[in-house]
Amino acid sequence: MSIGRSATPLISLDAVVVDTETTGLDPARARIIDIALVPLDKGRIAQDQAAQFLVRPDIPIPAASTRIHGIDTAAVADAAPFAAVWPGLLPQMDDTVIIGHSIGFDLAVIKRECDRAGFAWRAPPSLCTRMLAQIARPDLADFSLDTIGKWLGVDITGRHSALGDAIATARIFCNLVPMLRERGIRTLAEAMRASENLADRMPNQPSAGWSWSLPAVETSAVRRDVQPYNTRVMQIMSAPPVVVAPDTSVISALRMMAQQQISSLLVRPAAAPTQASTTGIVTERDMLRALGEHGSSALALPVAELMSSPLHAVPADALAYAAIGRMNRLRIRHLGVVDFAGNVAGVLSARDLLRLRAEGAVELADEIGSARDVHDLARAWSRLAQISGELLAEGLSAPDVAAVISQRVREMTYLAAEQAEAAMKADGLGDPPCRYVVVVLGSAGRDESLLAMDQDNAIVFADDAPADADAWFAELGRRMTDTLHAVGIPLCKGGIMARNSDWRGSYATWCQRVSDWVRQARPEQLLSVDVFFDLRAAYGDIALAQELRNFAFDAARGEAAFAKLLLQAGGFVPSGLTWYGGISTDQGRIDLKRAGMFGIVGAARSLAICHHVTGRSTLDRLRGLAALRLGSEQDIDALADARDVFLDLILRQQLTDIAAGRPPGNAVEVRRLTRRQRAALKVALQAVEPLEDFTRDLLFATRATDQSGQPDADPQT
Repeated sequence: MSIGRSATPLISLDAVVVDTETTGLDPARARIIDIALVPLDKGRIAQDQAAQFLVRPDIPIPAASTRIHGIDTAAVADAAPFAAVWPGLLPQMDDTVIIGHSIGFDLAVIKRECDRAGFAWRAPPSLCTRMLAQIARPDLADFSLDTIGKWLGVDITGRHSALGDAIATARIFCNLVPMLRERGIRTLAEAMRASENLADRMPNQPSAGWSWSLPAVETSAVRRDVQPYNTRVMQIMSAPPVVVAPDTSVISALRMMAQQQISSLLVRPAAAPTQASTTGIVTERDMLRALGEHGSSALALPVAELMSSPLHAVPADALAYAAIGRMNRLRIRHLGVVDFAGNVAGVLSARDLLRLRAEGAVELADEIGSARDVHDLARAWSRLAQISGELLAEGLSAPDVAAVISQRVREMTYLAAEQAEAAMKADGLGDPPCRYVVVVLGSAGRDESLLAMDQDNAIVFADDAPADADAWFAELGRRMTDTLHAVGIPLCKGGIMARNSDWRGSYATWCQRVSDWVRQARPEQLLSVDVFFDLRAAYGDIALAQELRNFAFDAARGEAAFAKLLLQAGGFVPSGLTWYGGISTDQGRIDLKRAGMFGIVGAARSLAICHHVTGRSTLDRLRGLAALRLGSEQDIDALADARDVFLDLILRQQLTDIAAGRPPGNAVEVRRLTRRQRAALKVALQAVEPLEDFTRDLLFATRATDQSGQPDADPQT
């Protein structure tokens, strides 16, 4: 089984629920007399596609069995034998996850029937709702279909008919998914591994025909074009954009487009702000459509009558594949491009994206663009592990893959917020009470997320909000974070989420919080504050996010004591080396987030806050410090190289763990490393050993001055 299937969330699983009724309870001799299949389509029960078949067993049906399922020999006298039924069932069951209640019995009976009829049998990957219920609720009185159904609120009709039991099993499985999620079991491979561990303690479980099919990491045969995943929108957009007034005539606009060889114009009054919310766009297609409807009279129309407004836009630093997804979702061919302040800086066309040979990104973009609900979002999210492996195989660096993952987190946050806002309106809770922005914090804001993460997000809303606005945003935050949790981005254990009051508020409230943080005297009062300085807009008013970010960096500028307290609040960073220079492990693994990444990220961030280096990623911050001539270039290069090594080793381990059904983490199994990887890891760990002294010296260092005697300009990215 591929890593892509291994990482499929249970909430969006494609599967077939199977149930059989038989002549007896001994799987070695029982014959099938009734079989039903109920498909799951991305975790949704497709009951309209369910199928049921009576089967003639060619042996008498015992009366004891008939008393259970109500099927006697006469009832199946005219039914087809298994040999005639199976070819019609095989296409629905082949290479498909099979779910059932005590599914080991059903699969054992099906295998025996295939053996008798001369059909080849390949054991499918399987999940048993009886076992999953034991995992989710081990203290349940018993694990019969009836008891589990009662616990989960599933009404069972048609009991002991194959179709009735299959439908009940499908509903039970869907209701078990959130229960399993709370126990850390989210994906198919994780559920199969947990079931396998339980099966080891159940020696009487029928196992013939059963396969756990736990996969090894596979090298994908898919060659993925990496350009859309390491090219930023700013590198391919048309800039500066051409802007016309709303009263510009179509004929004048056409002449301008022909002269400048462009396919769109932005439309905005001269005095209007230069943001996407106050800007429209008119394209060549809009004009052709107007000419088709109105003939030559369309040439005199003002472009304001043809334009689309407001302008749909993406950030300038977004990856190109994300722009493909946005275009596909909105069914448009042009996007605005905005800078960090939310000002329109350029225009991106489908033609620009075609120059990237972006075919490799279209599949991913389509999944994002077509997501309708939490099931679709979960499926789109689950593809990330497979894509990350493919990008590594095609030579993309781990930091570049981390940027792709971070972009995906921001996309998911965007879609979760968008869907939450739409659902609130549909539920009668109204439109947003004012301008607002959802921001991501931490690694997703730094472009350094890997495959083991949780949510870090917040909401900022405008100061002109009505007095009761926070209640609306609290509900938005709850719905948004619940969706992300269900999709596969878990709730933050530290509570850094917009659903919690400390992580949402008006612009003025946030400014007051920042001012209070800078004045705090104890590190315990600054827990989790550091990730705020990684904030990046995900959904809503980009300018509001950037304004707050600017305020925060300005308030903390030169505050070395505050930056030092942030480091202390993060806690102790253990050494990754033994006294004799070896790699220090716990049960054969080393936590490279704690012993490696944590120190570098924290040091770069604190130094950047103190010295007003406003770059977002750790690498940008290290480069910014070097530009100020703070610290030796050799030390900074060593830390940058160490960061890359840690990201690479953690990501590769996470891919291995996901494929094996283990939740991804940050602990790397040292014995799996090659000699070259071990050597690189030791060098990287040596680079972070003097990090405490390095950071302390630079916190209180003075910026270098240029030849005129003035401090160097603030490095910004």
